[in-house]
Amino acid sequence: MRCPVCGGDCIRDAPAVLESLSSVFSKCEECRFRILDKNAPLRGRFYATPCACNRRFIDEVFAHIYVIFLDEGILSGDEPLRAVGSPLIHPGFFMTSPPFLSPDSLVLLSPIVTEEAAKRIVVEVPEVKGVVKCGDYVPGVTDLSLSSPYRTYQLLAGCDVRAGVFSTRAGPLVIYTQQSVMHIEFPRLRNPKIQSVERHLGTRHPTWCVDACSGAGTLGLCAARHGVLGVIMSDAWYAAAYWSAVNLHVNRMFFKIDEIVFHSTYDAMQEHMVRRDPVRIADAGGDQSILVYQGDYRELWRVLPSEPVCAVLDIFHKSDKDETDRILQEWQSRVPGEVFIP
Repeated sequence: MRCPVCGGDCIRDAPAVLESLSSVFSKCEECRFRILDKNAPLRGRFYATPCACNRRFIDEVFAHIYVIFLDEGILSGDEPLRAVGSPLIHPGFFMTSPPFLSPDSLVLLSPIVTEEAAKRIVVEVPEVKGVVKCGDYVPGVTDLSLSSPYRTYQLLAGCDVRAGVFSTRAGPLVIYTQQSVMHIEFPRLRNPKIQSVERHLGTRHPTWCVDACSGAGTLGLCAARHGVLGVIMSDAWYAAAYWSAVNLHVNRMFFKIDEIVFHSTYDAMQEHMVRRDPVRIADAGGDQSILVYQGDYRELWRVLPSEPVCAVLDIFHKSDKDETDRILQEWQSRVPGEVFIP
């Protein structure tokens, strides 16, 4: 499907992404590299250019960006290399060694980048597909009451859509997000949230699983990957609901479903960034039924099946036990079945 941010071919089906992982960030016999001290300034203005295989070690890519920041007056030369920002690899997956980056394989997240520098980086640094100016907050909706204003980062140049590969016991999932408008989840060797969902599925064997604060849909699609017959994903934040639907499409071959129907577009959903009453965004039927909504988890009971469900509430601020207990009790007062916070 076409990328809703740049119109390009950023979004590939899961099998194509998974097939590329064994070699996408590997060096060839001609590749050369140096390991730079990220806590020290870059010495000189030297950076290596990409190898003939079109890959370049990540430290050299950051050296290239550092030099652009010097040219633009963002850095003085006394700052450490890591001051440039954070690299978000595309596709992201658990790696045991630093990557040799290929073209359009990195989204740069930086609190100090300017629009002028971002445009230069996207043009001059082939590995960078997008540059995002970030802040010291999580983009999107983090307040469960939906009363606080939402905030997003700023995409300054290029495209910030990237994929992450998450492992489940039933097989991997490829999860896309737009990084300027959603919180970041890094693939790890073991994912406690996924393991929590799998434990509950293994003991309860539910007919329906509800991912009521779905984010990009990882936990709901994990349930679908394990063969749960009915899965509902929902989030009040427009980007989370939309990318849950996209990720249903990207991973569709792993599920027993027919055609996926989208009921809204990304542009249309931006007119209602936060919703309380649930609105269906996409659905797919077949031997499995998978539905995606945009709406407040507290109103989701209005569209849930009457039979018991296994519900997962992946909320922020889980350390507040009194609040989490209240949330679980409120859910249980309206929805039959089990509910848990992973």
